[in-house]
Amino acid sequence: MTSKIIAIMDYKAGNQTSVRRAFGHLGVPAVVTSDPKVMRDAAGVVFPGVGAAGQAMKTLKLTGMDEMVGELVSGKKPFLGICLGCQIMLESSEENETETLGIFKGKNLRFDPSSLDEAGEKIRIPHMGWNTVEVERDFPLWEGTEPGERFYFVHGYYPVPAPELVLGTTAHGIRFASVYGTEKVWAVQFHPEKSGPPGLKILDNFRRLALGDKS
Repeated sequence: MTSKIIAIMDYKAGNQTSVRRAFGHLGVPAVVTSDPKVMRDAAGVVFPGVGAAGQAMKTLKLTGMDEMVGELVSGKKPFLGICLGCQIMLESSEENETETLGIFKGKNLRFDPSSLDEAGEKIRIPHMGWNTVEVERDFPLWEGTEPGERFYFVHGYYPVPAPELVLGTTAHGIRFASVYGTEKVWAVQFHPEKSGPPGLKILDNFRRLALGDKS
């Protein structure tokens, strides 16, 4: 029987606690867990992360949680990847030359330090701070979010998913996919839990979609 809890995957890759606190601010029951049963029973699962792709994949494989991610996604569990979680759902990363989960087609590339921003200055790496997301097509996770909203980013690599997966893009030297996904499975490069009201709206939408709440 599906519970009313949001499960936050714990694979020792940082920021799980801040995601739980953000859900708590919304009044949403959420638990940080590595327990497969809790994740299987949860209404939805969040796959956050900060740090390096190589270390994250090593931990996921050692614990068997790499297979857990595949099981949850293939089982149509509402699923949200955040930052590093967004990146390692693709097939590979230039960071540590790492083979990643391969849930979706695509790869992660390092920002080119010779790239220029809109002012003609060399971009800073990592891409750190507030930036906008341009929605490429409507999807339910974005409902109620205003055009031009800014979200908080911290990353030196960026996802390049298959074009048909791209839902939103952000400019930093190049325009990259900052949101991608399919029905019930989404990935965001920014940190919604650190992005104030717009980020909380994304998490609340995920809660609503996971619980089937029409409010």
